[in-house]
Amino acid sequence: MSGAREGQFADWMKTVQHKVEHELSAFLPPAGEEPRKLHEAMRYTALGGGKRVRPLLVYAAGALFGADERALAHAACAVEMIHVYSLVHDDMPCMDDDALRRGKPTVHVQYDEATALLVGDALQAQAFDVLANAHTVPHDRLVWMLKVLAHAAGAAGMCGGQAIDLDSVGLQLTLEQLERMHQLKTGALLRASVVLGALAGAEVNEEQMQALNAYARAIGLAFQVVDDVLDATADSATLGKTAGKDAAANKPTYVSILGLEESKALAQTLRDEAHAALAPFGDNARHLRDLADLIVQRNA
Repeated sequence: MSGAREGQFADWMKTVQHKVEHELSAFLPPAGEEPRKLHEAMRYTALGGGKRVRPLLVYAAGALFGADERALAHAACAVEMIHVYSLVHDDMPCMDDDALRRGKPTVHVQYDEATALLVGDALQAQAFDVLANAHTVPHDRLVWMLKVLAHAAGAAGMCGGQAIDLDSVGLQLTLEQLERMHQLKTGALLRASVVLGALAGAEVNEEQMQALNAYARAIGLAFQVVDDVLDATADSATLGKTAGKDAAANKPTYVSILGLEESKALAQTLRDEAHAALAPFGDNARHLRDLADLIVQRNA
C-alpha cells in the first residue's frame, strides 16, 4: 500500500471508529439510569477500546452497495455489541478466566461475576434491538439481516465454536478440526459483519454473495491464525490482554499444530485469497482489501 493510500485508509478508519463510538454511546443505556451498576458496566466494556474490526467490515461492505449512514450505524453497533458480549463471557472464570481485556480489567474483575454475566446477556439482547430499529432498510431485508446475526451468534456460529474450543483443551486436533472450530468461533461473526454491511445497502446477487463469503472465510481464518501467532510472540502490554494464555491452557492452536513460521505463511496466503475473492468488485472494494491487510499485519 502506498503512503498516500495508507493515509487515506487510516483517515477512513478513524472516521468510522469515531462514528461507532458515538453511536454505541447513544444506543447503550445511560450510566445514570437504573439499574445503574449494570448500565455502567455495559458502557465500561463497550466504549473506549478495541479496534472495531467488525464495524469497519460493515462500513466497508456497505460502501459497495450504497448503504446509508443510519443503516450502517445500526448494523455496525449491533455486531459490535455481540462481539463485546462474547468477550465479557469469554473472560469469565468459567470460560478462559482472564483479568485483562483491551488494556483494562475485565468486567468480572472490575465489578463481579454476576454483573459480567448480566452485561453479556444485556448486550446480546441490545444488539438485536438496535438492528431491528434500522428502519431505513426494507422490512424483508431487515428480517434477513436479523437472521444472519442470530445464526452467526448462536450454536451454529460463535457459541458453537466456543463450545468446541472449551471441549478441545488438552486434545490434539487436526488442522481441519481446528479450522472448523475457528470458522464458527471467530469467522462466523466476521462473515456476518460483511454480509450485514452489504444487505444494509441493497439486494446482493448470488455471485456477489459467493465473493463476499470467500473473502469472509479467508479473513476469518487469518484473524485467528494471527491471534495465535501474537499469543505466542507478543507481550500482554502490547496485546491489551494476557499473552501466552493458549499455551498455558494447553489449547490447540495454529502455532501448536503448524509451528510459528508456517502459521505466519498461512496468514499471508489467506490474505492473498481474501484479495482474490474481491476481484469482481474492482477498486470499489479497496477498504475491504485494506482490512484484510490490517488483519494479517496487525501486532495486537
